[in-house]
Amino acid sequence: MKRFQMITEADARVLEYGSTVVLVAGGHITPLAHDTLKARRIAVVREGTDVDAESLAPPATIRVVAIGADHTGVALKRAIREHLRGRGIAVHDLGTDGPEPVDYPDVAAAVARQVARREADAGIVIDGAGLGSTIAANKIGGIRAAMCPNQTLARYAREHTGANVLALGATLVTPVDALTIVDTFLATTMREPRYLRRLAKIRELEGAARRD
Repeated sequence: MKRFQMITEADARVLEYGSTVVLVAGGHITPLAHDTLKARRIAVVREGTDVDAESLAPPATIRVVAIGADHTGVALKRAIREHLRGRGIAVHDLGTDGPEPVDYPDVAAAVARQVARREADAGIVIDGAGLGSTIAANKIGGIRAAMCPNQTLARYAREHTGANVLALGATLVTPVDALTIVDTFLATTMREPRYLRRLAKIRELEGAARRD
């Protein structure tokens, strides 16, 4: 990881999107650079202190959710969409809406891209088992998708690994259970320094994969 004594806006603009850098002890980030780093999803690890939670952790308050499903998850998607809107959360419904077969990678990628671009605070992807959508969503840079068939995994996915996309298997959970899983996932925050440090290493692996 690159190390800086000071990060200026000029530095921030040429850093690789989604990368991680180290700010040495006593280092400084200029105000304009801070905004640019955030917009480019660049994580700053402050030497001798905690990881910059703002750039790594998923948003603590969820206001906008992107959701999508293949043909097997239409009914479940509809139930989750209405549930979230009833809670005052804006929902970007990216389809599909009918019984005609669609390919889950296309839907999962559309949801993941909205989350990666910060057009949504979190994403939900649904297919028959949830596994394919998890794999597809995780191919998008900056996405940490987790398939969670119960509340315990939903909480761990957020608190321990900073998941920003929830995957559900429409054939594996009931609508009632799914709503509980969704609520747990969206309500759980990630703030412990030890988890954030590990997340920084995951971010670095993403950068290494792009360079290989």
